[in-house]
Amino acid sequence: MKTMTCKQLGGACDKEFQANSFEEIAEMSKLHGMEMFQKQDQAHLKAITEIQKLLQKPDGMKDWFEGKKKEFDGLLED
Repeated sequence: MKTMTCKQLGGACDKEFQANSFEEIAEMSKLHGMEMFQKQDQAHLKAITEIQKLLQKPDGMKDWFEGKKKEFDGLLED
C-alpha cells in the first residue's frame, strides 16, 4: 500500500489517498476532485483549472498520468 496526497496529484489539499496501484489512487483523486467541484471549493477549482490546461496539450493526459504513475512507483510502501 502506498500513499499520495491531493497536492501530489495536482490538487489543493493534504487529503491522503492509499492504494496498491496508481490507478486506484487516480480514481480516488478523481472522486475527491468531483466532490470538491460540487462544493465549489475555490482552491480545488483553481487546481482543476490548472490540470485542465495541461490536458489540452496533445499528449497532456498521457504525460501527466505517466509522470504521476512514475512518482507513485517510486514511493516506499506504507
